[in-house]
Amino acid sequence: MKSMRILTGGVLLLIAATACSPEADKQQASAPKDAAAVAPASAVQHGKGEGKITAIDEAKGLVTLDHGEITALKWPPMSMGFEASADLLKGLKVGDRVAFELDWNGATGRITRIEALPAS
Repeated sequence: MKSMRILTGGVLLLIAATACSPEADKQQASAPKDAAAVAPASAVQHGKGEGKITAIDEAKGLVTLDHGEITALKWPPMSMGFEASADLLKGLKVGDRVAFELDWNGATGRITRIEALPAS
């Protein structure tokens, strides 16, 4: 019985020491809170959606969209800014309803196609 307590205590001590190691700290710091929702930086995912333009910053090459669900990326509806070239944004304005496609690298999104939808 005494040897069982010593063995159990040793295992608990080993687990505690491993959890406090510098390697464990690095793993916890780099792991996202929801790993399934974030792709590795090297993996680019493609998504399609529809939304409304709420802001355009031509100087920075950014467009902000209030978009619906983007199923391929497992995103709920939200408002979010994306990189977009001036050529893609030509002729679009705040308030336009749009259909768009984007590439997501896990940190930033880049619009690859965007077009105005007919007014409803």
